[in-house]
Amino acid sequence: MQLDILNIEGKKTGRTIELPEEIFGVTPNNHVIYLAVKQYLAAQRQGTHKVKTRAEVQGASRKLHKQKGTGGSRKGNIRNPLYKGGGTIFGPKPHGYGFKLNRKVKDLAKISALSTKAAENSIIIVEDVNLDAPKTKQVVSLLKNLNINASGKKTLVVLPEYNDNLYLSLRNIPSVGGVMLSDINTYDIINSNYLVFTESAAKIFSEEPVEA
Repeated sequence: MQLDILNIEGKKTGRTIELPEEIFGVTPNNHVIYLAVKQYLAAQRQGTHKVKTRAEVQGASRKLHKQKGTGGSRKGNIRNPLYKGGGTIFGPKPHGYGFKLNRKVKDLAKISALSTKAAENSIIIVEDVNLDAPKTKQVVSLLKNLNINASGKKTLVVLPEYNDNLYLSLRNIPSVGGVMLSDINTYDIINSNYLVFTESAAKIFSEEPVEA
């Protein structure tokens, strides 16, 4: 897959980059994408929900009245779940929602997600952006030149390494985020309308061997 490299003005530089078909040209497996996104969202849940059982609520432990002879039903103490303020039966307890996925499944999901974006023509390669200081206005201008509506479309800028000035500039723009290539995941890819790779980040795909 060959893509043009654009400059910060959104114009072609005359250079192109070849992205491997093994990553950007496979037939997407929607089921593994679903599993990877489900795992990511499950891991975000805190799982700290908790209710009190009859052993934990406040209240006396004495029996309300004798077992027989009252004409009423049998009753234990006031902490009975049937009474107001009593304990809760089978309520939620703290637990984790995360689950394991095999490495090959997660890799296939990421490749499938990248291939989906490539098929949608939602991948853009732009030359490296170097900022002397955080400048949100300059990044907004760049996105505008790339014909990306930053206020309405979710855009993910993929960098080869951490860039403090660029990260600080990106975080002030709604619906736009930045991530290092080594940290990108299936959810980030699928949740974005556009993937903007810097030239250095895109070249990593060509330089490193693709694992089967």
